[in-house]
Amino acid sequence: MKNQQIIDEINEIFENIIEIRRTIHRNPELSFKEYETSEFIQKRLDSLDVKYDVYDTGVIAHIGNGDRCIALRADMDALPIEEETGLEFSSANPGVMHACGHDMHTAMLLATAEILKKNEDGLKGKIKLVFQPGEETIPGGASILLEKGALDNPAPEAIFGQHINPGEIAGKISIASGPVMASADEVYINVKGKGSHAAQPHIGNDPVLAASHLVQYIQTFLTKFRNPINPGVISITTVHGGSAANIFPDVVKLSGTMRSFDFEWREKIHNLLREKIPVLCSLYNCDAEVEIRKGYPPLINNAETSEKARSLAIDLLGEENVMDFEPKMWAEDFAYYAQKMPGTFWFLGVRPEEMELMPPLHNAKLNPVEDAMKNGIGMFVKVAFDYFK
Repeated sequence: MKNQQIIDEINEIFENIIEIRRTIHRNPELSFKEYETSEFIQKRLDSLDVKYDVYDTGVIAHIGNGDRCIALRADMDALPIEEETGLEFSSANPGVMHACGHDMHTAMLLATAEILKKNEDGLKGKIKLVFQPGEETIPGGASILLEKGALDNPAPEAIFGQHINPGEIAGKISIASGPVMASADEVYINVKGKGSHAAQPHIGNDPVLAASHLVQYIQTFLTKFRNPINPGVISITTVHGGSAANIFPDVVKLSGTMRSFDFEWREKIHNLLREKIPVLCSLYNCDAEVEIRKGYPPLINNAETSEKARSLAIDLLGEENVMDFEPKMWAEDFAYYAQKMPGTFWFLGVRPEEMELMPPLHNAKLNPVEDAMKNGIGMFVKVAFDYFK
């Protein structure tokens, strides 16, 4: 399929794709509860005469023929955020918003389905379109779809996905090989002491003091237990304890996040937290309970598929619209696919050119430039038609 034909066909259907995106945006649903979104996708695929399989709220569509197969993925869940954009198509579901761009991801993949189906005879292989639930919530919809065998028979030889990027000008494509997003694990700590009157600290064990030192001590894991050339983050983000100014509480609860690109250091930090936290708390005659909830692994882009995607992007959009992506400490369950097969995840700029800084992902005021979807759709279509050449 030639570049100009891709561009022309996108322009031909684009007004309808904008309406699809706005319909999804207006009706956001939380992770693993995307019942109406899934039904909307199924009805749209039915209207295009595209075959698909359903896995709870996930939908796997199939287009094309041949022995070889690749997959294109979009996520479809929203976030527990009250929208503040003031748009006429703002969320109709109180406290729920597509603040991460999954409405655009889904709309772009539905547009891709329409163009691929129309030109199915020109495909040199099978294309699986993965409409995935639950990206925002552990254990992640990707791991569940893989466990259910949703991508088997045939298994794709490669998978491609994309995410909007409010940090970049609308329409720009950013791609990197190797680590692009970090693992994301959570730690929950209960520091247990012995409550007492604040005027009599000697008859109690102060968990507030222990917790205060603990927050600072955990930062030394980054400076003393990590190779300084390897990125890593440990952040304690919540501290809860106490009910009055003159009472030492029995318990102080802390929680936080850990991010890394390094599989070995990730495991090491888990072990250090379990080992060191109780020891430090014992210095204050307090006990500690440590719970670590493993999240998504690091997302590592395959070198070969990433170079292919970059080459196709330059061919379609021009070198001036293709950039290197700076790895982020964000997290993505696309990482599970990339562990099973060669995968590439790129980023689509959605920032107005005249705006130096726009509201970021997971922000109640996020309002991406819809026109950027043309390049996102173009990338999916280009990959589908040119990957097998």
